[in-house]
Amino acid sequence: MKIAILSRGPGNYSTKRLKEEALARGHEVRVIDYGKCYAVIEKSNPLVSYEGEHLTDFDVIIPRIASSYTRHGSAIVRQFEMRGVYTTTSSIALVRSRDKLRSLQLLARAGVGIPKTVFSRGMTSDVDELIEDLGGTPIIIKLARGTHGNGVVLAETKKAAKSVLQAFYVMDEDGTNILLQEFIAESAGTDIRALMVGGKVVASMQRQSLDDDFRSNLHQGGEGKPIKLTEEERKTAQKAAKAMGLPICGVDMMRSSAGPLVLEVNSSPGFGIEKVTGRDVAGKILDYIEQNAKGKRRRDRVGA
Repeated sequence: MKIAILSRGPGNYSTKRLKEEALARGHEVRVIDYGKCYAVIEKSNPLVSYEGEHLTDFDVIIPRIASSYTRHGSAIVRQFEMRGVYTTTSSIALVRSRDKLRSLQLLARAGVGIPKTVFSRGMTSDVDELIEDLGGTPIIIKLARGTHGNGVVLAETKKAAKSVLQAFYVMDEDGTNILLQEFIAESAGTDIRALMVGGKVVASMQRQSLDDDFRSNLHQGGEGKPIKLTEEERKTAQKAAKAMGLPICGVDMMRSSAGPLVLEVNSSPGFGIEKVTGRDVAGKILDYIEQNAKGKRRRDRVGA
């Protein structure tokens, strides 16, 4: 098969691992900087152009779209879909996963445990009422568009919550979309990442902050270690991935007295989990592609 890895960073560990695994299996592989791609849209002839050529002969794309490029990246993925090219992440699932509010709504509808959440638009709502709905402080306040643990603040008092909301509002006077969540004290500074491929957990690790930071994200200096999921945690991860329409993803959960709670479903998870667990994630992804895409160039047309 001829495979395109859509990535802005050919030197990224995940991109390199996918490329070397695909080459080892005899596939043709090319890393395409989707940021330099553009779509040519005309009747019955959808094209993706890149550095002076039309990309017309790929069988599979593996999108590795950065959060800051979601809109452009998803449009390029959609254009490949219009050509019938098999993709490991659909454009609509990618867009859904990057919208924190929409993700939580989909997870809640599917019966997946999540931290109790309130959605607000800047300072347009009564803060005391919002906090009361969450059961009081402390609470977590998140920018809906934040990534890698950025735009996430722990407010331990009502006064602190009001100050944070005011600060976020000043950043965007048109009305910053904000999520307020209950604080799960028993899981502060710790969470679990389950790497999913084809609806199965192929690797799992626990992430722990190295200081008193309540965030455990590896991008914030968190430390990972292998962990064995409980059956309930495994089923929760599978249910979350299915609800988001993501056969390949990272499901972030926290342990609580009420059971596992899903924080986020990442449509483009990093492969640092390979180094932590010793599991061959890239190999599992290529297994999935070979089982689902080989000789099956899709001819359906996706909706907008």
